[in-house]
Amino acid sequence: MAFMLVACISFASAQAKQAQIRFDKVSHNFGTFSESTPVQECTFTFKNAGDAPLVINQAVASCGCTVPAYTKEPIAPGKSGEIKVTYNGKGKFPGHFKKSITVRTNGQPEMTRLYIEGTMEEAKQ
Repeated sequence: MAFMLVACISFASAQAKQAQIRFDKVSHNFGTFSESTPVQECTFTFKNAGDAPLVINQAVASCGCTVPAYTKEPIAPGKSGEIKVTYNGKGKFPGHFKKSITVRTNGQPEMTRLYIEGTMEEAKQ
């Protein structure tokens, strides 16, 4: 019985420590930009609000024109990290776009979707 009690308490305390990701924002609007400057960048900042190291397992964009780059090292509790997103509209049709980046972590929530959008106008000749 004593062994079972110790095992349950150990399991419960191990479960209590968990990473928690909190983003400053989950969407970014580039506004209107010209086709002559098709590359746009933004940064999503997050904090580990949990009490265990946070690991970003992956960040995947919905389209090849959007590339996320993220902090690979574990983020200690209370510390911050970032995901830099680059949108490249070269060769794309002018107009409004909205893309998503799916972020998967070892913390809570396990999955978060980030969004970028904007309007690329045709270059003036």
